[in-house]
Formats: sequence, structure tokens, C-alpha cells
Amino acid sequence: MSVRTISLAAAALVLTNCAPPIQIPDPLPPQEQVTPQQWAASCSEWDDWDKPAPPYRIHGSTYYVGTCGISAILITGDAGHILIDSGTEAGAEVVMDNVQKLGFRLNEIASILHSHEHFDHVGGHAKLRQASGAHVVASREAVDVLRTGEDHPQDPQFGLHEPMAPVQVDVIVGNGGTVQTETATVTAISTPGHSPGALSWTWQSCETSGDCRQIVYADSLSPISSDDYRFSDHPAYLDAFREGLDRLATTPCDILLTPHPSASEMVRRAASGSLVGGPSCADYAASIGTRLDERLAKENP
Repeated sequence: MSVRTISLAAAALVLTNCAPPIQIPDPLPPQEQVTPQQWAASCSEWDDWDKPAPPYRIHGSTYYVGTCGISAILITGDAGHILIDSGTEAGAEVVMDNVQKLGFRLNEIASILHSHEHFDHVGGHAKLRQASGAHVVASREAVDVLRTGEDHPQDPQFGLHEPMAPVQVDVIVGNGGTVQTETATVTAISTPGHSPGALSWTWQSCETSGDCRQIVYADSLSPISSDDYRFSDHPAYLDAFREGLDRLATTPCDILLTPHPSASEMVRRAASGSLVGGPSCADYAASIGTRLDERLAKENP
């Protein structure tokens, strides 16, 4: 019997008497984490939605993993991570790549959250859920939008967006609801207006040095719509819009983040080396309130 025949027989005996071989996970891409200044240098104000950008650490266990033009925020924890927003379907590829460039695996994402339920911020949810197996968390008003891929009929921008890939919703959260990791408790703030199901999120982030900051990911909230929509024709929706602005205005925030980075001067602040400071939640809410008043004045000259 040849040496080769003995080796094959021995291998067969081992395989029939042992547990299945350990599955080796796919290798992660080379790690790439840049400074806020380097990120700002690679992006510009109101940049393209799908333009790739490298990931960077915002503070503590909170990271930016989005594109140049659309934010996606990763909050990490040993037993699972939280991802807020996924970008467009194409932008989700950048988000997934950035998560892995930080050294995290996609199947470590436990929950996927949203700001507002438009395709530029949640169009990649289905792709992220399929890749990670994470639970999708949504406001009640956003559930049908995510499950069908179609805009809410009460959305001021109804009819302007192409359908997006539908995704299953696993958890419904309302104002004050929370999602947790070991490093953060992320609390929902109901802020309808830009869309019916829009949410903002707040959490405390702490560095190992003990430096703790309150972070707020505030929704876009801009009062834009289709040409034939009038906010003044929807008093209940308008009241909910203003109530959300009031909730946001009273929320402490040392670091303000937004789904479109330039809406809160994120590019300018990152260029300075830190996103601490800049507009407060009260400042941001006041600026949106002014825009809403201007819009109503145009509707009712």
C-alpha cells in the first residue's frame, strides 16, 4: 500500500470520528480608520450621497461609517453593535465596507435603526439586514414604508421617490424607547415633520479617560415637500412637527450629528479635529422652526 493510500485512509478515519471542522470566518479588509480631519479633507459640503469616505471615530465607541454625503453611525458594544441609517442601496456597500475596515464583522451588528424613512437613509436597510442578520427597529409610522418600500401617503414628499427594497421590521419603538449596548443606551426622540416616522436619537458616549459627552443624532427635519403639498393644510401634522422640534430643543447635546452631515456643520467641525461643540440641539431646532415659519408664510401670503 502506497504512502498516499495510507494518508487518505487515515484522513477518512479522522473525519468520521471527529466534529465538523471549525469554520474560519472570511478575512476582514485591511483596517482603515482616519482622523476627523482626514475625513473632512476627503469630503466637501453637501457632497454626493454615494461618494465613498473612510470611517472615523467620533467619540468613545461611536463611529462614522457613512459616505461623504449621507451619515451612518455605528455604536459598538462587545455583545453587539447598533447601526443608525444605512444610506442608499448603493451607499450601503460603503457602510458595510467601513464597518469591516474598523475591525468589526457585519454579523456583530445587533440592531439597525433609522432617522427618517426616505430611500437616501434607509434604502440600504434590506442589504444590511441580509448581510448581518440584525433586527430592524422602526417607529410605528415608518413600519409600512420599510416593509413595502413605498412612501407613507401622508409624507410631504409622497410620490417623489422611487420604491426601495422592502425589509422586515422586528421592533417598533416610540418616543422615549431605548436600544442598548454595553457602552450606550440609545433613546428615541419622536421628531416627525420631514417624514411622518422620523426619529432622532440620543446617547451618552464616554472615553476611557472618563470624558463623557451627550451625542444627539437629530433628524433632517427640513420642511420640504412636493409642489402641491401645503403644511398649513395639515394642522395635526404641523402640531406634531412643532412638538418634535420642542422635544429636540430641550435635549442636551455636546455633539450634534445629522443624517446629512452639512446640515449640522459636521464637515467644518471634523476639519477642526473634533465634533464636540458647534450648533446645539436648541440652535438646530430653532433654525428648522424658522424655516418652517418661512414656508408657512409662503403658503399663506
